[in-house]
Amino acid sequence: MTEQVETVPDWAKDAVWYQVFPERFRNGDPANDPALSDMAEPHNPAWSIMPWGIDWYRQEPWERERGGFFQSVYLRRFGGDLIGLRDKLDYLQDLGVTALYLNPVFMAPSLHKYDGSCFHHIDPTFGPDRVGDLRALAEADETEDPSTWILTSADRYFLDLVKDIHDRGMRVIIDGVFNHTGREFFAFRDLLAHGKASRYRDWYKIKEWKDDRHFLYDGWFGHQALPELARDDENLAPPVRQYIFDCTTRWMDPDGDGDPSDGIDGWRLDVAFCVPHGFWKDWRKHVKSINPDGYLTAEIVTTAEAYLRGDEFDAVMNYAWLYPTVTFFNGAEPAMDTITFRRELDDLRDLYPPDVSYVQQNLYDSHDVGRIASVLHNPSMLPVSDFDHYFNRSRVKHDHGFDTTRPSPEAYARLRQMVIFQMTYIGAPMIYYGTEVGIWGANDPDCRQPMLWDDVEYEPETHRIDGSISPNPRKPDMDLFRFYRKAIGIRHASDTLRRGDVEWIDHSSPRVLAYRRSLGHEAVVVVLNAGESAATWEVEHGGTDLWTGSPVVARAAVDMEPGSWLLIREDSLQ
Repeated sequence: MTEQVETVPDWAKDAVWYQVFPERFRNGDPANDPALSDMAEPHNPAWSIMPWGIDWYRQEPWERERGGFFQSVYLRRFGGDLIGLRDKLDYLQDLGVTALYLNPVFMAPSLHKYDGSCFHHIDPTFGPDRVGDLRALAEADETEDPSTWILTSADRYFLDLVKDIHDRGMRVIIDGVFNHTGREFFAFRDLLAHGKASRYRDWYKIKEWKDDRHFLYDGWFGHQALPELARDDENLAPPVRQYIFDCTTRWMDPDGDGDPSDGIDGWRLDVAFCVPHGFWKDWRKHVKSINPDGYLTAEIVTTAEAYLRGDEFDAVMNYAWLYPTVTFFNGAEPAMDTITFRRELDDLRDLYPPDVSYVQQNLYDSHDVGRIASVLHNPSMLPVSDFDHYFNRSRVKHDHGFDTTRPSPEAYARLRQMVIFQMTYIGAPMIYYGTEVGIWGANDPDCRQPMLWDDVEYEPETHRIDGSISPNPRKPDMDLFRFYRKAIGIRHASDTLRRGDVEWIDHSSPRVLAYRRSLGHEAVVVVLNAGESAATWEVEHGGTDLWTGSPVVARAAVDMEPGSWLLIREDSLQ
């Protein structure tokens, strides 16, 4: 195991994360909704903002004119914004969330914002005055120099939102996309206009210059809409590096007074595996010089030992934890046995310094994979071997055999047991928006459907990608919400569940998972019957069942139905 150079932020050990995809979370102000002119791709002038409650696979007339669902879905806009997020902070606090991760919020023409037009302005459609911001930006004479940058109303609103989040005792990190930009990025637009004469000629991976100012360049994984920023084997190009450093300072210490309390609490780094290690090492030093408690987590979809040595990231989105976990709890044949599952978890923890495991973002779904309820409804997904498997098998564009309709009660029952594991195992739980109220769907674009709210009327699900179905009602599952809230509350109330050691406990059943979390004089025993048959748990020490509040008697035999759990705070060590 690698020695850790620098400790992880202590607050991150106690975090319960919630991932927000801004365009699809809540439309707080329809007056700032995107317009045709905000998008890079011209299309049918009959285009309009989508109804928030639309049956996902139903197509509006302008979509049918474009040739179908996949020809139009990425042009859909629902108007989600930061105003809507701010309106729902009470909801998130009630759930028990303590830390937010926002998908990209910087100015960009797409719905997802991974094709940035700049990194130093919040998208005007996310703020309170889209028209005024666009006018101000058109009139400003900005360059890459921070002294030329203005503050738009969206910028100011975002910083006010950060303050509101902090005032509630919560944290917030945002997505940093530092491998590539969009074609609308200010430097790339200048490059298109001036060719080799552009002051930004060294900002991109240019493969060949043409005589007529045209040029060939590398796009991320061949996507020409996402031109890659220039770098060598060790680092990003100096001017690119400086611009990113300046943007980092802008959002981490907005007023430049050396006090980072008015800035964001860290970053999630997109496609971090594509960027040279040397840049991340330098950038981490810059981040920590602004805020030593800044939290850095990366999109690494494999194991990440090369990135978690203490000199690059504090954590990753823990996909390597997701693969064995969803395989074990789903139970699809051949079912993973407890010994194998424990070994895979042990091997994963052994890759990293001890503190790292406590701040890893343990997730079940995200904007890049199928919704967990739907994954559990599709046993053909299992077993999960790696990201490519998990990504492609849940994407209906690739596999029409994936059932996108409302998952079965059995799928949601398995999800509940998985939530208990997520909230009681080592690591920081992360919830993708809407999972807590039962949102279902395949991978991108389906996993980015609008959030379910109780004050919105939703069309029943009557369409699927390959035809019509019997109507399925759509509304937030508040019973599931309350389940999440209770499980999160138990985690918050126990230092042991957040910070304790873990020790496996053997059981005769190959599908009963049991472990003891211990910290100081307290211990909590967690038992989960993931099998298809009933089992019996022999209680060693008496205590209290944290889920029911009932006493548990020492040496009692407790019957456990399939899918059930026990959370026993032991008396003997109190």
